[in-house]
Amino acid sequence: MKVTFLGTGTSQGIPVIGSTHPVCLSNNPKDKRLRVSVMITHNDNVYVIDCGPDFRAQMLKQNATKLDAILFTHEHADHTAGLDDIRPFFFKQGDIPIYAHQRVLESLRRRFDYIFETENKYPGAPSVAQNRITNAPFYIEDFKVTPINGMHNNLQVFGFRLEDFAYLTDMKTVADEEIEKLKNLDVLVINALREKEHISHFNLEEALAFIEKVKPKKAYLTHISHWLGFHDEVQQKLPENVYLAYDGLTINL
Repeated sequence: MKVTFLGTGTSQGIPVIGSTHPVCLSNNPKDKRLRVSVMITHNDNVYVIDCGPDFRAQMLKQNATKLDAILFTHEHADHTAGLDDIRPFFFKQGDIPIYAHQRVLESLRRRFDYIFETENKYPGAPSVAQNRITNAPFYIEDFKVTPINGMHNNLQVFGFRLEDFAYLTDMKTVADEEIEKLKNLDVLVINALREKEHISHFNLEEALAFIEKVKPKKAYLTHISHWLGFHDEVQQKLPENVYLAYDGLTINL
C-alpha cells in the first residue's frame, strides 16, 4: 500500500490569500500546503480520502489516470468542494463510488444536486455511486476499512483505518473505545493545527499526547496552519518517530 499526501494544509491553505505572515511568504516548498487529502494506492486501485477545492490540481500533480473511490471524513467545504472535478474519471469509468455518513451524503446532494440528479440530468455532469457508512467496518472490494468516530467540536467526523495505516483529520475528541481501534499501527496520520488551543482541532500538544496514547510505529501531522510555524523548524522539535507531513510526501507500507 502506498499513501501520498495530496494536501496537508488547513481550510485556507498555505499561503493564505493576502497574508504577510512569514510562513505564507516562505520559499520552502514544504511550507506551501493545499487543502488536506491523501491518495491511497492498493493493488492498483486508487482511493482518495476527501476531495477539497484543490482536488483538480492535486490529481494533475500526481498524473492520476483513475479513481476507484472517495471516502469522506465530513461535509466541510475544504474536504468536499472538489467533487465536481471527478468528471474526467466519470467520463472514463462511469459512476464514481463515494463512501460517507448519511448526513454527509445529504449535504453533498444539496450542494451538488446536479451530480445526484436522476431525471433530465445534464449530460456533462458526473454521477456517483453512493455508499452510506456507519461506525462499523466495511469493504471496498476486498479492502477492509474501519471507521474511527470522533468529534470536530460538536460535529461528528470519521477517520479511517486501512490495514496498519490510519488517517484522522479535524479531530478534537476521540473516545477511548475508538482509540482501541488504533492499536498496533505502523503509521498514524493526525491533525495538528497550531500550538495555541483550538475549539475544533487538536493543537500540537494534544496531537502529540494522542500519538503517545496510540503508540504507532510512526506518526505524521497534517491539517496544518501557518501559525504552527516553518516546516523545517517545527520538524526539529518533534519526537523521534513523529514527522510533519508535506504535500507530495509518499510513504510505503
